[in-house]
Formats: sequence, structure tokens, C-alpha cells
Amino acid sequence: MSQQTKKILADFPQEITDKVDTPCYLISEDVIRRNCEMLNYVQLRTGAKILLAMKAFALPKVFPLISQYLHGVCASGPIEAQMGREEFGREVHTYSPAFSQWQMERTISFSDHIVFNSIGQWHTHRGAIAKSGRNIEVGLRVNPGHAEVEVDLYNPCLPGSRFGVNPNDIEGVDLTGISGLHFHAMCEQNSDVLTRVLASFEKRYGHLIPQMKWINFGGGHHITREDYDVELLCETIIDFRKRYNNIQVYLEPGEAVVLNAGVFVTKVLDKIHNGMDIAVVDSSAETHLPDVLAMPYRPVLVGAAEAGKYEFDCKIGCISCLAGDFIGTYSFRKKPQIGDRLVFTDMALYSFVKNTNFNGVELPDLAVFSLEKGSFEVVRRFGYEDYKSRLS
Repeated sequence: MSQQTKKILADFPQEITDKVDTPCYLISEDVIRRNCEMLNYVQLRTGAKILLAMKAFALPKVFPLISQYLHGVCASGPIEAQMGREEFGREVHTYSPAFSQWQMERTISFSDHIVFNSIGQWHTHRGAIAKSGRNIEVGLRVNPGHAEVEVDLYNPCLPGSRFGVNPNDIEGVDLTGISGLHFHAMCEQNSDVLTRVLASFEKRYGHLIPQMKWINFGGGHHITREDYDVELLCETIIDFRKRYNNIQVYLEPGEAVVLNAGVFVTKVLDKIHNGMDIAVVDSSAETHLPDVLAMPYRPVLVGAAEAGKYEFDCKIGCISCLAGDFIGTYSFRKKPQIGDRLVFTDMALYSFVKNTNFNGVELPDLAVFSLEKGSFEVVRRFGYEDYKSRLS
């Protein structure tokens, strides 16, 4: 048994995964707490403030836990901003590529920072912010000019990107009223990547930094990953702040807050053989685990391995009508049987925040537990009315 499997089984023992009805997203408060303790170490060591990226994870049940450590949330529009304000209760930073008038009105009500994607958007909405009477700090997203994201779908710095202004866009522009600059160019990457992105950012916008109150380093920092160089991150932040008169730095990771803090439990409903063994489960990559198809990637399955490693290969098929709705092909020591439970790891992030009712497929349960506290709770169970309410 691999060390990774041993760790997953320790955090998500079978007596817990057997306890849930399937399909189910199962979240560990204990793992979230461990992640947050590491993030808080970075905050205490550097003076940076870390925010939860709600686009990756938004589960109010565990917000009281996370808010003990992190300074707030970053939202992608008024709906996330409202949840952040009402459920998290600390700083709310909101960014969107563009805001309509009514979206801005709502965003103003719930946000402490609003980050604009262009000079035009800032000019359009700055009057509404001023008239609101709320003490909102305004930021501008900039393109740092460097990224090392391997999958183009997730690379915000590709040629033709719609994200952030370039140096020529702000040449000669009066930035009075702009409190900070925001850049985001990483995706599940280590701190050495940040050093190179930051160097490019400073080369392009260093002359503007002295007039700012804060700089937001964006997300994609895989801080809680085992091989992440936390000390390099801390040294990079400390050095940056020293160079710019102790300027406030923000980071807004999503994955790092809930890395390995959730699993997805599904059950085999049928077995088919069509050139190879196929197990059909009671869930769907298309509707429940959309990044499996979009990224694409093959999530780790407890007790299984990559195809060809063990005696039996089996393709995991799903219940929607999409022909390509497969989670992947895995290798097993023993053939999966009808009724077997399959446990996929690292499913707290970018899962239930992105799921859909396509095909009328039921949404999985949301359950939270803590081995340390001896607690278990099904937070939400979805049904027909949830499907209908989105359509009529």
C-alpha cells in the first residue's frame, strides 16, 4: 500500500466512507484545519493576508473553521460576495472581468475591495462606488506578462487573454483612486514559479508599486502540498515587502485551503464488457466532477492504480447520456463488483461549486465530518425541487 493511500485511509477511514449514501462529497474538517494552520504560519511569518478563493470551494458549514485562520474571501461576482459577507464575516474582495450596472450595485453592498479588469470598467463604475459612502478599496488587475501554466484552458496570460491590463493600457492614465494591483498567473504551482512571475510583474509595473497600499499575488499557490517550498514563499514575500516600504500583500489560494480535504464516494451499479470491462457508477464526471473532462485529468482512486499495473483493468463509466462520460481507466487487484464503493481523492475543490443537473442527474449529498471531534453531518441533500427551481 502506498504512503498516499495510507494517508487517505487515515483521514477518510472506511467506517466513514461506508456511512454515506452515494454519491456524496465527503469533507474532512480535520484536514481543512491542518491546511489552515500551514497557511496561518505563512501569514504570521510574512505579514501577508491569505484569502479563500470561493470559486474553488464554497461550503458555509466550514466557514467558521476557516475564518479562524484566514482574513477573508475573494469572490468572482455579487453572489459569491454576498455569501462571503453573510457566512464568512471577514474581508470580501471581489473581481470580475466585467460588471453590469446591477451587478456593481450588489457588489458594492457586500465588498471591501473591488478589483477591475480594465480602465474602462473602473471609469464606468467608480462614480457608483464613490456615491455608496462605503469605504471600498479599488484595485486593478494587471497582466504580469509571464505564466508557466501548462494547460491553455487555465492560462490567464496567453496571447489574446482577456484578463488584466498591460503596461501600454495604463501609460499616462491617472490612477488616483486605485489602491492596489492584482495579478494572477498560477495554477497548482510551487513557489519557484511565483518568483519568476513576480519578477516579470515588477519589471512591468514596479514604477507603480510605491503609490499602492497593497499588491495581490492572486491564487494558484499550492502551499499545503507536501513538496511545496514554503520557506521560499515566505522569503519571497518578506523580501518584496521590504523593498516596497512594508506594503500589504494578499494571496488568494483555493486549492491550498482544502487540498486533500475531500473525497467523492460513488457506487458501482452495473458491469458491462465491450472490448474491456466497464463499471457503471451512480455518478457522473460531466455533472459531478466536471474538471475530470475539462482539464482533463484522472483522479486518484483509493485501492486502484494506473491502467496495466495490476491484474484487472476496468473503465469507470457514468450515468449521463454523454458518450464520453467516463472518469477514467483504472487497474485493480480484484475486479469491481456491483455494490462496491469507489472513493476518489482530492474532491473538495472545483467539484460541487461547478456541478450541474444536466440530464436530470441528481446532485450528490454534501457531508462533513471530524475524526478529532467524533462528528458527522449530512449538510445538504438535493432532490427534484432543486432541479426544478433552476428551470422554472
